Amino acid sequence: MKTRVLIVDDSSVVRTLLSRILASDPDIEVVGTAPDPYVARDKLVALKPDVMTLDIEMPRMDGLTFLEKVMKHFPTRTVIISSLSTAQSATALRALELGAIDVLEKPALDVTKALNTMADDIRAKVKTAACARLRQPLLHSPVATPAVTNRSLIRTTHQILAIASSTGGTEALKVVLSRLPEDIPGTVIVQHMPPVFTRTYADHLQQLCRFEVKEAEDGDRILPGRALLAPGNFHMEVTRNGAYYHVKLHQEPILHGVRPAADYLMNSVAKYAGANAIGLILTGMGRDGAAGLLNMKKAGSFNIAQDESTCVVFGMPKAAIEAGAIDAVLPLERIHDKILDRMKERAAS
Repeated sequence: MKTRVLIVDDSSVVRTLLSRILASDPDIEVVGTAPDPYVARDKLVALKPDVMTLDIEMPRMDGLTFLEKVMKHFPTRTVIISSLSTAQSATALRALELGAIDVLEKPALDVTKALNTMADDIRAKVKTAACARLRQPLLHSPVATPAVTNRSLIRTTHQILAIASSTGGTEALKVVLSRLPEDIPGTVIVQHMPPVFTRTYADHLQQLCRFEVKEAEDGDRILPGRALLAPGNFHMEVTRNGAYYHVKLHQEPILHGVRPAADYLMNSVAKYAGANAIGLILTGMGRDGAAGLLNMKKAGSFNIAQDESTCVVFGMPKAAIEAGAIDAVLPLERIHDKILDRMKERAAS
């Protein structure tokens, strides 16, 4: 059965381009287009598409306001395709909180050439969204709950928590990280997202967490009480110099269709941290992270995967489980407890 798509964008050029790009896939049918949310509202009800692509900046009603109304009254799997400047990336993050499945950056210059270059990615995101689990919209950002002192960890420079996530991961990471104490082990994260997005997202996480969260810079030290997020379009690896871990950023070829790729990170954690590491793989499409987590497990790490019932897309966790790389499969709300338990056991030993 074909994935039925409604395209919502005020630009007739973009509507035509997206229609052609999506219709070129035999598994996708463009059932309609709309120049603004008011037209889109009527077409959503009449056509009942599987997926809606949505611009943010539109006349009469902005895409964010429209998305909030849609998710409340007529929930629809939505992929945001919009210009994402640094200022606008916070708006795109809000769209994910409200229930959008994924976000794609629509270049401001030479949009025809750029969208044609992105054609494979656009088709893949739409098809993934069609299979994704609809989430209840998050109407307000979560606030970190008070730390439980008897669950705090022994500070150590030798433990590492390595996390991989993709589609749906921006919200899943909030749930996990906001529940961890201020003295977490050095944490390194690969979340697949556009380049302009990662700094804003790191700043957003910082507001929710008790520890430092920052977009990684080449050479940053991995320290207790610090989480480093791989910047968009850069792979991130762990290195060791004496008693200290650092991150190394580079632009080696795209892996699994993405950069950053979690396999680069996980393979380096296996090499330098071994049994002092915990691996975590959250919701996301594809199989990025599975091979690296298997290498981590062979090196002695303890690895956790988010379970299918709480994933937006079960692809990445499923691939890691099938590879034999996972020690525990847990619903999202229980992952932080397992991390704390394992870290305390390792610190005590």
